[in-house]
Amino acid sequence: MAELPGTPYPFLKGHGTENDFVLLPDHDGVVHGELSAARVRALCDRRAGIGGDGVLRVIRTEHVAAGRGQDAAWFMDYRNADGSFSEMCGNGVRVFGRHLAERGLVDPSAPVPVATRAGVKTLEFAGGRADGEITVDMGAPKLLGDTEVAVTDHGGRRRWSARHVDMGNPHAVVLLPEGDDLADAGALLDPPAYDPAVYPEGVNVEFVVRRAPRHVAMRVHERGSGETRSCGTGACAVMVAAAEADGGARDVDYRVDLPGGTLRIRWTADDRVLMTGPAVVVAEGTTAL
Repeated sequence: MAELPGTPYPFLKGHGTENDFVLLPDHDGVVHGELSAARVRALCDRRAGIGGDGVLRVIRTEHVAAGRGQDAAWFMDYRNADGSFSEMCGNGVRVFGRHLAERGLVDPSAPVPVATRAGVKTLEFAGGRADGEITVDMGAPKLLGDTEVAVTDHGGRRRWSARHVDMGNPHAVVLLPEGDDLADAGALLDPPAYDPAVYPEGVNVEFVVRRAPRHVAMRVHERGSGETRSCGTGACAVMVAAAEADGGARDVDYRVDLPGGTLRIRWTADDRVLMTGPAVVVAEGTTAL
């Protein structure tokens, strides 16, 4: 079904550690059909639209080709702010789950599977309550070796070694040398330079400093969205890179501070990454964007 510009449709606005999203309820895939990149850009525009780092279309899995065959009733159809597809969004999937639980579409007292382009992610709600923190099983990370990134700012061009970590989407994690500061990454108005042979679909780049044992802080430039206040998959990639540097620590929590809040990440002995954090829906209405 083609989109009908000017026809009002419902939306919600939510965020996880200030990584914010426009949610579009489209349970049977008849409101938006194939959601266009132009509509995503209009919705995410912070001056002329609703504003957000991305769009989450809430749709039953059976109505999305990318979700068929996945053992989950709901599919998170995620787009970056520029309209491009992304395989996964860690903060977004918590916001997605919060909406489903608040509307009674899932039971928060039981694990909630959500289908994504990176496979099924399972959510658990603290205390079995729709309003508690949410833990997401993000699956097994892939550590794919070292690469390099660079930024050019008013101070000139700087290069750093980075760890290539795949969390269902690609990451380049820069563990900044002691003495460097997060501000050394510059304004991050443009994507850091990277090797397109390593990241043919683009990459999220994280800059990390250590605060204390098992406690790090980060900034991130997300492909398709720019610098964001938080990135859930990025926080997971950062934790894995830091834990690997710490000798492969497992079954311990790392605190990851982001500009928009804090996430708790655990890399388990059976090679799963568990992310715990808040999610909130802050507004709803209708729009004709």
